[in-house]
Amino acid sequence: MGSRFEITIVAKDADLGNQYIEIATAEISRIERLISSWDPNSQTAEINRQAGKKAVKVDSELFQLIERSIGISKLTDGAFDISYASMDKVWNFDGSMKKLPSEEQIAASVAKVGYQNILLDKQKNTVFLKQEGMKIGFGAIGKGYAADKAKALLISKGVSSGIINASGDMNTWGEQPNGTSWKVAITNPMDKNKVFALLPIKNGAVVTSGNYEKRVSLNGKQYSHIIDPRTGYPSEGIVSVTVFAPKAELADALATSVFVMGKTAGMDRINQLPEIECIIVENNGNIIKSKNIEINKQ
Repeated sequence: MGSRFEITIVAKDADLGNQYIEIATAEISRIERLISSWDPNSQTAEINRQAGKKAVKVDSELFQLIERSIGISKLTDGAFDISYASMDKVWNFDGSMKKLPSEEQIAASVAKVGYQNILLDKQKNTVFLKQEGMKIGFGAIGKGYAADKAKALLISKGVSSGIINASGDMNTWGEQPNGTSWKVAITNPMDKNKVFALLPIKNGAVVTSGNYEKRVSLNGKQYSHIIDPRTGYPSEGIVSVTVFAPKAELADALATSVFVMGKTAGMDRINQLPEIECIIVENNGNIIKSKNIEINKQ
């Protein structure tokens, strides 16, 4: 998935611990083979190849992940959209871009994006992309899903406690060996070598989405690498979004969505969802918290 996974578990001895970690690693690899759009043998790649031509029969697991993804698209008014993979790349954040893309280029870049054009047939377990050239990708939800599946498998094997860190997406259960809760550090987006909060988390996931590592400055204005799939334009006003949720899959998807929706609409949506909390850091360093979060500054 182009991501680094770190698996930490509490076990009676190192040999047993390593066996469990190998089981989790195998599960993550299995999911990658299912959802990777880069693997030509994956069902996801086949869905993309047949876009505009025919429906593709898939495993129930993939079908349900796509179904949930469409549900999140509806919940976020399209700010999250797995058909973002159809976007033409008109923005570059590696320092090579010297001028803004034209309005026409930007409009054309998202012409084939639209979760409404992903057609599911529950009876046949098929997925059909209506437009030729459409693609789906799980970059904003896949690693969270993989972390959830590995965690569930380890729990089913009797592993009482651990953390799966999927490139910063933290998924925890149980407690540390000393009986205290796991603590997750939230990076200070104004100085990524520092932490602005250390929060206990018992059995859930924490995902931070930030634009402080990839952005470009053009005509005196900063542009984020997080693109709104509805418009093709970079999101504005926010530098970091941290989402707390029972599952990493949902936290992963919502962190990106809130970035795109903006602070007002994004936080309003978060406050309507049970068991979901959020911290937003604006470009000016201002911190906005959802209604049930307390941050004690030290």
